[in-house]
Amino acid sequence: MSAQVVDARLPPHRLLDEPLLSFGNEGGDKHPLRGLRAHGPYSRDSFGSAEIRFALISTTKLYPRARQFLGSLLQEHQPTDRRKYVPPYPGFRAIYGVELSPAEDSVVQLDPALVNAPDPHHAIASALAQAVRQLTVTRSRWDVLVVALPASWRQWKISTDGAFDLHDQLKAFAAPLGLPTQVLWEDRAINFRHICSLSWRLSMAFYAKAGGTPWRLHRASDADVAFVGLSYAIRGGTKDAFVTCCSQVFDADGGGMDFVAYDVGQGFDLENPHLTRDQMRAVMSRSVRLYQDRHAGNLPSRIVVHKTTGFRDGEVDGVFDAWGACDEVECVRVQTSTPWRGVRLVAARPGQGPSQPANWPVQRGTLQFLSGRDGLLYVNGTAPGLASGNNNFYQGAKSIPSPLLVTRDAGAGPLERTAHDVLALTKMDWNNDALYDPVPVTIRYSQTLARVIGHTSGLPDAAYPYRLFM
Repeated sequence: MSAQVVDARLPPHRLLDEPLLSFGNEGGDKHPLRGLRAHGPYSRDSFGSAEIRFALISTTKLYPRARQFLGSLLQEHQPTDRRKYVPPYPGFRAIYGVELSPAEDSVVQLDPALVNAPDPHHAIASALAQAVRQLTVTRSRWDVLVVALPASWRQWKISTDGAFDLHDQLKAFAAPLGLPTQVLWEDRAINFRHICSLSWRLSMAFYAKAGGTPWRLHRASDADVAFVGLSYAIRGGTKDAFVTCCSQVFDADGGGMDFVAYDVGQGFDLENPHLTRDQMRAVMSRSVRLYQDRHAGNLPSRIVVHKTTGFRDGEVDGVFDAWGACDEVECVRVQTSTPWRGVRLVAARPGQGPSQPANWPVQRGTLQFLSGRDGLLYVNGTAPGLASGNNNFYQGAKSIPSPLLVTRDAGAGPLERTAHDVLALTKMDWNNDALYDPVPVTIRYSQTLARVIGHTSGLPDAAYPYRLFM
């Protein structure tokens, strides 16, 4: 029996422009590291301090090497990996215009014998909590708290049942105190051989955690837009599946990244998470207040809410209840796992058929329409002109890229605008030196807070700057 061939065609596709980033001196670039090197950070002229001072917690044995390693951030380094993407690192002051220096009177050295306690997880967490409390006495003399831990302690980072995570415990303890922290593992940082890449990544983290803004999204218009991301988590240490909804609000430039948390309560299915209209209205009302507190009581002209699950009618109503005074309201699902794959085809040479696969993957920013309300967005893909020598760049350089499925459950306007928002927000992770993150920060950051809440029970229900959880 012969196979039946079905002539099927997808709707047309569009290629979205690579989002532009804004840096210091009104400079712009599509490449985050290249832009920092050429123009300095966005907040360079308004940072308000001549130096960033760090306090340090480490073991007595690791302390000297940790100090030496942190001093290397002041030096120049040449790239030894990802050479097509990573530019030379010119030193901390050359990039950010401020010094990076130790707070000599703000050091705590831990006893390496902590791991010999009956419960090393608890012993290490308790010792770190005590050290943090001790350093609050000198809080006015430092900006970022560095915690350098030996590689031998990594086995105690996460408990066997996954309920305990040392990193998240530290963040949850320090955040209510308003203390930004930077964890350095001996094997993942101090011994890391690609010092140029690591210097770029850590320097951005230090600057952002000290209150600086490395870059922002370039604004093509004066329209005020706000973005909200939602995620869910069961609070750690609870027995009644007490669920917290985590959200954060970004302004039109992709800045102002603050979290809010709302305790939903029991009877919530995390396998299929959805809020009632009242619950969604309560969550969104907190986001409204957070935005207004930063914008003199004003509301944006357009609000976009992202989450990874579809919006039910009651949830859409709750969003409109809270943000209804805005001119435009959009509810957008960003699905990270899809069965779709695609390759780019180019015209073949004469006599070789109608088309053939290109040498490079589908271009980043390709939007394949599925309908008027959803489409496949290639966040990962070929980025022309963003490698050294103005060449093509493909992050990861392996496998066929998988697209995001972007579905607008409420709202109007061109789907290209909705997709471009998602594409732009993949470039706003200041804790990452890559060109982009696989998901927008609206999703990534709300998931970060949800993960911390999932490992802790004592994090107060309040608003927090994201830099406290980086």
